[in-house]
Amino acid sequence: MEISFDNKIVLVTGASRGIGKATALLFAECGATVIIHYHTNQKAAENVLSSLPGKEHMMVQADMANPADLKRLIPEMIKIYGRIDILVNNAGIFEESDMTGISIEDFLNYWEQTIRVNLTGPALLSNLVAREMIKNGGGKIVNVTSRGAFRGEPNAWAYGASKAGMNALGQSMALALAKHHVYIYTIAPGFVETDMTSSCLVPENRKKIESQSPMNRVAQPEEIAKAILMLASDGTAYMTGCILDMNGASYLRT
Repeated sequence: MEISFDNKIVLVTGASRGIGKATALLFAECGATVIIHYHTNQKAAENVLSSLPGKEHMMVQADMANPADLKRLIPEMIKIYGRIDILVNNAGIFEESDMTGISIEDFLNYWEQTIRVNLTGPALLSNLVAREMIKNGGGKIVNVTSRGAFRGEPNAWAYGASKAGMNALGQSMALALAKHHVYIYTIAPGFVETDMTSSCLVPENRKKIESQSPMNRVAQPEEIAKAILMLASDGTAYMTGCILDMNGASYLRT
């Protein structure tokens, strides 16, 4: 089966590195016009943009924790492209700590920032994009969550909670938006070789983490990107509301 995204406008959040970067590149290779979102690393975003095959791609800056940024973002893109066909909610942050050892003030700051970036921001962005998709007859939204939403994150409570919230958000949106031909998918990876996980995948921890999977390795960003494109491709409408585990059998649900 050949996957093509010719004439599709795709917005990928957190596209300056990791899964987002791999996803943006693969969409462009399959013919899509890609909008690369970044927060602070403009140079990395520029490098991704310059690496994309094709033309008419662009990059946009926004803080996922700032509603004003997100409300500004969508009209700017609609003015240029007229529509957004596919949204990939990939941007996120991950921070570990001894949750009962830090101060209450630090805990609240950590909790609120993680929830704003990982859940509230993507929820608002999805709402804004879905309104445009409804006007244009449909679209697809792919959310990137985490194995931690099911397994738990003992040193990253807000991360686990935010990703579980994204799972529930995707299912709620799927129920609400199917009648408008807007379809919602969620992919929940385990450990992936990215900048965000580099602090965990240090040599003294790596073998232990890799051994969680019978494949004895972690995923590469390109593997997750291929699954995202599969979900976003034609013929998957009846999968709306799904949560696709992609963790190398390191955590199996029934």
